[in-house]
Amino acid sequence: MNISYTSTRSKENPVTASKAILKGLAPDGGLYVPSCVPAFTMTLDEMAKLSYRELALEVMGKFLDDFTKEELKGCIDSAYDEKFDTPEIAPVRFEDGIAYLELFHGATIAFKDMALSILPHLMVTSAKKNGVTDKIVILTATSGDTGKAAMAGFADVPGTEIIVFYPDGGVSDIQRLQMVTQRGENTHVVAIRGNFDDAQSAVKAMFGNEELNAKLADSGIRLSSANSINIGRLVPQIVYYVYAYCTLVRGGRIKAGDTLNVTVPTGNFGNILAAYYAKRMGLPLGKLVCASNENNVLTDFFRTGAYDKNRPFILTSSPSMDILISSNLERLLYHAAGEDCEAVSAMMESLKAEGRYEITDAMKEKMTDFIGGFATEEENFAGIRGLFGKTGYVIDPHTGIANAVARRFMAGEGEGTPMLVASTASPYKFATAVIGAIEPDKAEGKSDFELIDELSRISGVKEPAAVTDIRTAPVRHKTVVDAGAMQAAVEEILL
Repeated sequence: MNISYTSTRSKENPVTASKAILKGLAPDGGLYVPSCVPAFTMTLDEMAKLSYRELALEVMGKFLDDFTKEELKGCIDSAYDEKFDTPEIAPVRFEDGIAYLELFHGATIAFKDMALSILPHLMVTSAKKNGVTDKIVILTATSGDTGKAAMAGFADVPGTEIIVFYPDGGVSDIQRLQMVTQRGENTHVVAIRGNFDDAQSAVKAMFGNEELNAKLADSGIRLSSANSINIGRLVPQIVYYVYAYCTLVRGGRIKAGDTLNVTVPTGNFGNILAAYYAKRMGLPLGKLVCASNENNVLTDFFRTGAYDKNRPFILTSSPSMDILISSNLERLLYHAAGEDCEAVSAMMESLKAEGRYEITDAMKEKMTDFIGGFATEEENFAGIRGLFGKTGYVIDPHTGIANAVARRFMAGEGEGTPMLVASTASPYKFATAVIGAIEPDKAEGKSDFELIDELSRISGVKEPAAVTDIRTAPVRHKTVVDAGAMQAAVEEILL
């Protein structure tokens, strides 16, 4: 089966997987989607015997079918190596009735490592396959984790450069330090006076700016994306849901074929969309519970069918979810609209012009796999504190949102069905919030690193190398610009 990739906004000019990875965003501003979703050819019992690398080759090979087996295996072996602190890559912990899929064992202790460890290798291989000699510049916006993980992946990779924009004051101190201390002569970090949606919108606008792209092309430069809008980010994420299911089968928690519900803390919608693709491939997932913080635009969307970003933007203790424009939702709209590109384009135009759009009842019917839910700061902290008090297991505030939403769902509609929660970041990345939840009286007046020491003490878990590294690392990136000056910053860096 040959799989091509077309834009969510036009079926013209289909491209191969490698070309879609190189481009990142389609020329018309849409996102690349596969011409079909391939099915598993191995049984679940057979896949349960595979290592993470072996499973990645099996799953990713179905989507990236213009890569040879040797090319893809080389990318996988280079990505999932000693950068991860466990040979399992993505272990599953079972605590107080929920299976937690730990996606934070990579170099930057967040789930973005799972895809961004392999994306540079996929991109360099794609360039070779397509005879591209231009310098590839990764242009990306981050709400906290993507930026560091992308820079760690692309740092000093020949033929590439990376520019990361993040909202000044809109990420945790540890997230900020991880970015501004990033080594690599080809890495650039710029803080913006604005929020993540401002950064993401400006980045997408630059991809669609013909004048800018022509100017860059004259200098032998082409832009690409490391955000989850890149299909090379999305496909690797499918793997860990399959691996988690297989882990639970191996451990006797479920039998092959049993239904498993999944709750995912959600911002840009890529992580939970990967679970949706895993389900369409044949993984027996039940409900996909989309967990939001108080920026609950997705919860309202799944409840009403109206997506409306015209609401206050709230800074929370789960900053990677502080998002009002969930870009990857466009891919789900495309599938739910029966691949009607014109309908998707109209909704995206409405979102741009009016800040909202509404889907049809027929589209709603095709989204019944999804359930939206949100948790307040108080519910999040209470859940983190309660889980620790009962089990000694510590989770970060993004996982805490999913934990609170999952437990509410399990007490109602989801009762009796096993639940998997995507645990998206190490608690060490958000020690201030975690200690504030568990021991609020000890959080006041202490520095981030004092709180990290306290977290190590109460959890009995040694701090990750990613945290130790930034204790003394020098700050290398100090640029701050207005959101409207982002393109000028890019031109100053590159031209």
